[in-house]
Amino acid sequence: MSAVSLKGVRKTFDGHAVIKNVDLEAQPGEFLVMVGPSGCGKTTLLRLIAGLETADAGSIAIGGREVSALPPRDRDVAMVFQSYALYPHMSVRENLAFGLRLRKFPKADIAERVSAAAELLELSPLLDRRPKALSGGQRQRVAMGRAIVRQPRVFLFDEPLSNLDTALRVQMRGELARLHRRLGATMIYVTHDQVEAMTLANRVAVFNQGEMQQVGPPLELYHRPANRFVACFLGSPSMNILPVRREGAVLRGQGFSVPVPEDLGDASSDRLLVGVRPQELLICRDGMMSGEVEAIERLGFDGYAFLSTPAGKVAARFSRDASVCVGDKVGAEPVGDAMHVFLEDGRALRHPRLSSH
Repeated sequence: MSAVSLKGVRKTFDGHAVIKNVDLEAQPGEFLVMVGPSGCGKTTLLRLIAGLETADAGSIAIGGREVSALPPRDRDVAMVFQSYALYPHMSVRENLAFGLRLRKFPKADIAERVSAAAELLELSPLLDRRPKALSGGQRQRVAMGRAIVRQPRVFLFDEPLSNLDTALRVQMRGELARLHRRLGATMIYVTHDQVEAMTLANRVAVFNQGEMQQVGPPLELYHRPANRFVACFLGSPSMNILPVRREGAVLRGQGFSVPVPEDLGDASSDRLLVGVRPQELLICRDGMMSGEVEAIERLGFDGYAFLSTPAGKVAARFSRDASVCVGDKVGAEPVGDAMHVFLEDGRALRHPRLSSH
């Protein structure tokens, strides 16, 4: 197990800054997930750690050793890519052993490592098959096995589940979590899927436009986002953001008003943003605001209604027993202490004291 430390890391392509002065550390044995929208720089940062790209500035250390100037083969990391990148003419056994053969490992050591990885990943019955005879999930396990046999200091994953269907993604998330527990290795994982980030990570680092917005345990980021971007990126449907003006003891928006929370701090402007997650906003007959139902998502146990209101588009939850139809005029009411407050520039000013769940 080794720590990975990045300090002041920057990278530009054709004069465009894609990584902007990033400081980040993965602790030994940690499962760190880097998440953000496409183009935010997370994959570039992973490639910088792997040595596949060279940073313009800053330092990268693995296990306390500076590696910024080292080639990939000398960094003792293993990377699992989005594409399986298996050799189609080789069996599973040969694919697993290929990297070790290139490094001139003794045959006995190769056989032992391949056998151990195959058992760990439940690939033993498939060792003599070729990739074309495997399912997508089995191919991804082979790709992970190829990294495991290396026994690296650090595992790097670049959106490894993005090519799988929904059921396989769920299955493979469980496999990855189990693998991390078994190996106890340091793992850095890149994804744009917030569900993967929330379910796999010990800590999540959220990126946008080359800058790290916040890093911390998943639930801390969900309940106490540092800014509007993090608040809206984590959670589905996205957090409702409503502009308001502070007027004495009231926060007044277009078509609604709410009391100013007692613990709301001072702001340099009376113009603020109120954030309420759809899970904390319940459809009702009369509520804080009203609107017309434009669309519905029924999810079985409950569902979401998407409303057109004077304040803008709003998503709110309804129970499975509720009768909600497109075109209905309904109300929406926050459940408990559900109000986040942000400054106009997006910085968080206030979070709910307690989750209502």
